[in-house]
Amino acid sequence: MIGQQETSAQGSWSSKLAFILAAVGAAVGLGNIWKFPYVAGVSGGGAFVLVYVGCVLLIAIPVLIGELLVGRRGRRSPPQAMRVVAAESGRAGHWGWVGGMGVVAGFLILTFYSVIAGWAMAYVLTAASGAFSGLDGAGSAAAFNTLLESPVRLVLWHTLFMALTTFIVCRGLQKGIERAVRILMPALFAMLLLLVGYALVAGDAAAGLLFLFRPDFSRIDGGVMLAAIGQAFFSVGVAMGLMMAYAAYIPREVSIARSAFVIVGADTLIAVLAGVAIFPIVFAAGLDPAEGPGLVFVTLPIAFGGMPGGTVLGTMFFLLLVFAAVTSSIAVLEPTVAWATERWMQPRWRVATVVGAVAWVCGLATAFSFNLWADLRPLGMFETFAGMTLFDVIDYLTANVLMPLGGLLISVFVAWRMRKSAVLDELGVADGGWFAVWRLLIGIVAPLAIALVFIANLS
Repeated sequence: MIGQQETSAQGSWSSKLAFILAAVGAAVGLGNIWKFPYVAGVSGGGAFVLVYVGCVLLIAIPVLIGELLVGRRGRRSPPQAMRVVAAESGRAGHWGWVGGMGVVAGFLILTFYSVIAGWAMAYVLTAASGAFSGLDGAGSAAAFNTLLESPVRLVLWHTLFMALTTFIVCRGLQKGIERAVRILMPALFAMLLLLVGYALVAGDAAAGLLFLFRPDFSRIDGGVMLAAIGQAFFSVGVAMGLMMAYAAYIPREVSIARSAFVIVGADTLIAVLAGVAIFPIVFAAGLDPAEGPGLVFVTLPIAFGGMPGGTVLGTMFFLLLVFAAVTSSIAVLEPTVAWATERWMQPRWRVATVVGAVAWVCGLATAFSFNLWADLRPLGMFETFAGMTLFDVIDYLTANVLMPLGGLLISVFVAWRMRKSAVLDELGVADGGWFAVWRLLIGIVAPLAIALVFIANLS
C-alpha cells in the first residue's frame, strides 16, 4: 500500500511540531499581513471578516485536508503523488497534471512574490532610518513610486530575497526549512503581538476594533462574498503544490484533519491580528481604511511617521512582513525542487540553486513591469489583457486560472475519484460522522464555491 510508506524518499519532518510550524509558515505570508487588512478595509470590515471565517470553515479546511491526504498518501512531489494515488484507485495517470499545475502556479507566484517581498526588505531600512518622520500623503506616495521606478533597487532586493530563499531550501528539509521556521515563526508571532499591544494602546482601539469586528450586514453583497471566498481559499495556500509537497514528509501518526484545523486556525488568527495591529493606527491618524493595496506601503508609513516610537514600530512591522514572506517563499519553492530532484536524480543543493536562479531570472519580468517595461502589454491584442503588464498577466494567470482550477480538480479527485477506503485509511476514521460532512463539503460545497470564484474572475 502506498499509504504505508513511513517517509518520503527526500526525508520526513523531525516532529509533528516541525510540520505544523512549517505548514503554518507556508500559509502565513504577505497575503495575511499585506492583503487581508486591505481587502477587509475595502470590503466593509466586520462584514467581510464574518463571511471570511465562514468560508474558511466551509471551503478552506475541507480542501486543505484533501490536499494533505493526497500528499502523504503519495509520498512524492505533487505531480507524482497525484499520479500514484490515482493509480492506486484505478484512475488514469493524467491526474498527475493536476499536481503539475500546482507546481507551475507556485513557481510563477514565487517569481513575483520575491519582488514584492523585496519592497518589504527595502522598507525595513527606510523605516529604521527615520525617513517616515513627518511624512505626508504626497511624500509617502512619492517615496513608494521612487522605489518602483528604480529597476536597480528592485532587482537588488529581489536578488537578496531570492538568494535567502534558495539558500534555506538548498540545506534540505530538517537543516534548512525546519531550522528556518523554528526561528522565524515564533519571532513573527511575538512581533505581531507586540504590534497589536502598541496599536491598542497608542492607536484608536475602539474605532479599529469596531470596524473589524462589528458587521454591517448591509455591506454584504456579491462582491464581498467573492472577495471572502477568494481570500479564504488562497490565503491557506492550497492548489499551489506547497501543502501537498509538505504533506509528503508527514509521519503516519500525525492526524491530517487535526493538523488542517491547526494550520487554518493559526493562519486566520494571524490575519485577524494583523488587522487589529493596523486599523487602530490607521484610524488614530485619520487615514482611510479603504485605501486598498497601498494600505501597507503608502498609508501606514504616514501613520508611523506621526506617532511616538514610530521609527521602531515601522521597522518592526516591515521586518514582520519579511519574516512572513520568507516562510511562504521557501514553501513555494519546495514543490518545484522536490519534483526536479525526483525527475533528474540530482543533489538537492544543485537543483535548488538552478530552480532559484531560473525563478530569479523570471522575476525580472515583474521588477521591470514597474519601470523599464511599464508600457509593455504582451497580450494587448486580447480585450481582457489589454491594459496588463507582464506582472499583471502572471498574477492573473496564477490567481484567476491555475489556482482555482487546481483547487477544483483536487476537490473532485479526492471526493469522487479517489477510492473511499484509501481516504478513510489516510484520515484514520470510520465511514459516517464528521467524515460524511467533510465529504459533502469537499465534494459539493467547495467545488461550487471555487467554480463561482473562477467564473467571476474570468468574466
